[in-house]
Amino acid sequence: MPLFDHLSVSVNDVARAIAQFDPILSAMGLERTDGDGGASWYTEGQTEFIVRQARDPRSGPHQHGRIGWQHLAFAVDSPAEVDRLHSIAVDVGWVVIREPKLYPRFSDRYYASFVEDDNGIRIEFMHNPGSN
Repeated sequence: MPLFDHLSVSVNDVARAIAQFDPILSAMGLERTDGDGGASWYTEGQTEFIVRQARDPRSGPHQHGRIGWQHLAFAVDSPAEVDRLHSIAVDVGWVVIREPKLYPRFSDRYYASFVEDDNGIRIEFMHNPGSN
Protein backbone atom coordinates (compact mmCIF):
# COMPACT_ATOMS: atom_id res chain seq x y z
CA MET A 1 0.00 0.00 0.00
CA PRO A 2 1.37 3.48 -0.85
CA LEU A 3 2.36 5.81 1.98
CA PHE A 4 -0.02 8.51 0.67
CA ASP A 5 -3.36 7.73 -0.94
CA HIS A 6 -3.73 11.09 -2.65
CA LEU A 7 -2.50 14.67 -2.68
CA SER A 8 -4.84 17.48 -3.69
CA VAL A 9 -3.82 21.07 -4.40
CA SER A 10 -5.96 24.15 -4.92
CA VAL A 11 -5.20 26.28 -7.96
CA ASN A 12 -6.25 29.64 -9.36
CA ASP A 13 -7.05 28.35 -12.86
CA VAL A 14 -7.84 24.65 -13.34
CA ALA A 15 -7.39 24.72 -17.12
CA ARG A 16 -3.95 26.32 -16.75
CA ALA A 17 -2.98 23.82 -14.02
CA ILE A 18 -4.02 20.92 -16.25
CA ALA A 19 -1.97 22.39 -19.10
CA GLN A 20 1.07 22.61 -16.80
CA PHE A 21 0.73 19.33 -14.88
CA ASP A 22 -0.57 17.00 -17.60
CA PRO A 23 2.57 16.89 -19.80
CA ILE A 24 4.73 16.12 -16.76
CA LEU A 25 2.51 13.56 -15.08
CA SER A 26 1.63 11.90 -18.40
CA ALA A 27 5.36 11.63 -19.18
CA MET A 28 5.72 9.84 -15.83
CA GLY A 29 3.09 7.30 -16.90
CA LEU A 30 0.08 8.60 -14.97
CA GLU A 31 -3.39 8.71 -16.52
CA ARG A 32 -5.64 11.76 -16.22
CA THR A 33 -9.32 11.82 -15.32
CA ASP A 34 -11.28 15.08 -15.53
CA GLY A 35 -14.35 15.84 -13.48
CA ASP A 36 -15.93 17.56 -10.52
CA GLY A 37 -14.23 20.90 -11.19
CA GLY A 38 -10.71 19.53 -11.43
CA ALA A 39 -8.51 16.73 -12.67
CA SER A 40 -6.63 13.81 -11.17
CA TRP A 41 -3.68 11.71 -12.31
CA TYR A 42 -3.00 8.21 -11.09
CA THR A 43 -1.50 4.82 -11.81
CA GLU A 44 -3.24 1.62 -10.78
CA GLY A 45 -2.69 1.01 -7.08
CA GLN A 46 -0.54 4.12 -6.67
CA THR A 47 -0.92 7.56 -5.15
CA GLU A 48 -3.27 9.99 -6.88
CA PHE A 49 -2.48 13.67 -7.57
CA ILE A 50 -5.46 16.06 -7.81
CA VAL A 51 -5.91 19.72 -8.81
CA ARG A 52 -9.09 21.62 -7.90
CA GLN A 53 -10.27 25.19 -8.19
CA ALA A 54 -9.40 27.25 -5.11
CA ARG A 55 -12.40 28.45 -3.13
CA ASP A 56 -10.88 31.92 -3.13
CA PRO A 57 -8.63 32.37 -6.19
CA ARG A 58 -7.44 35.73 -4.79
CA SER A 59 -5.75 33.92 -1.88
CA GLY A 60 -2.66 32.92 -3.89
CA PRO A 61 -0.14 32.37 -5.06
CA HIS A 62 1.49 30.33 -2.34
CA GLN A 63 4.91 31.62 -1.31
CA HIS A 64 7.68 29.11 -0.70
CA GLY A 65 8.90 29.24 2.89
CA ARG A 66 5.55 30.29 4.35
CA ILE A 67 3.37 27.92 6.35
CA GLY A 68 1.93 25.22 4.12
CA TRP A 69 3.11 23.38 1.04
CA GLN A 70 6.85 23.56 0.33
CA HIS A 71 7.43 21.12 -2.50
CA LEU A 72 6.68 17.63 -3.75
CA ALA A 73 9.66 15.54 -4.84
CA PHE A 74 9.16 13.02 -7.63
CA ALA A 75 11.77 10.24 -7.41
CA VAL A 76 12.82 9.13 -10.90
CA ASP A 77 15.11 6.43 -12.28
CA SER A 78 18.04 8.48 -13.62
CA PRO A 79 19.63 11.91 -13.96
CA ALA A 80 18.55 11.78 -17.63
CA GLU A 81 14.94 11.42 -16.47
CA VAL A 82 15.38 14.45 -14.17
CA ASP A 83 16.64 16.41 -17.19
CA ARG A 84 13.78 15.18 -19.41
CA LEU A 85 11.02 16.04 -16.95
CA HIS A 86 12.63 19.38 -16.14
CA SER A 87 12.66 20.23 -19.85
CA ILE A 88 8.99 19.24 -20.24
CA ALA A 89 8.05 21.42 -17.27
CA VAL A 90 9.93 24.45 -18.60
CA ASP A 91 8.38 23.97 -22.06
CA VAL A 92 4.86 24.24 -20.60
CA GLY A 93 5.55 27.31 -18.48
CA TRP A 94 6.98 26.22 -15.14
CA VAL A 95 9.53 28.65 -13.71
CA VAL A 96 12.99 27.27 -13.00
CA ILE A 97 13.92 27.59 -9.34
CA ARG A 98 17.03 25.41 -9.57
CA GLU A 99 18.47 23.89 -12.73
CA PRO A 100 19.23 20.15 -12.77
CA LYS A 101 22.46 19.47 -10.89
CA LEU A 102 24.09 17.40 -8.17
CA TYR A 103 23.25 18.34 -4.58
CA PRO A 104 26.16 16.98 -2.52
CA ARG A 105 24.71 18.51 0.64
CA PHE A 106 22.00 15.80 0.43
CA SER A 107 24.28 13.02 -0.83
CA ASP A 108 27.07 12.63 -3.37
CA ARG A 109 24.55 10.96 -5.74
CA TYR A 110 21.57 13.32 -5.29
CA TYR A 111 20.70 14.89 -8.67
CA ALA A 112 17.65 17.15 -8.86
CA SER A 113 15.88 20.16 -10.28
CA PHE A 114 13.15 22.41 -8.88
CA VAL A 115 10.36 24.18 -10.77
CA GLU A 116 7.35 26.23 -9.73
CA ASP A 117 4.01 26.93 -11.40
CA ASP A 118 1.83 30.05 -11.48
CA ASN A 119 0.22 29.10 -8.15
CA GLY A 120 3.53 28.89 -6.31
CA ILE A 121 3.34 25.09 -6.33
CA ARG A 122 6.89 23.80 -6.36
CA ILE A 123 7.93 20.36 -7.50
CA GLU A 124 11.27 18.61 -7.58
CA PHE A 125 12.47 15.90 -9.90
CA MET A 126 15.13 13.90 -8.10
CA HIS A 127 17.35 10.86 -8.52
CA ASN A 128 19.17 9.46 -5.52
CA PRO A 129 20.31 5.89 -6.17
CA GLY A 130 20.47 3.71 -3.12
CA SER A 131 18.17 5.97 -1.09
CA ASN A 132 15.37 3.40 -0.71
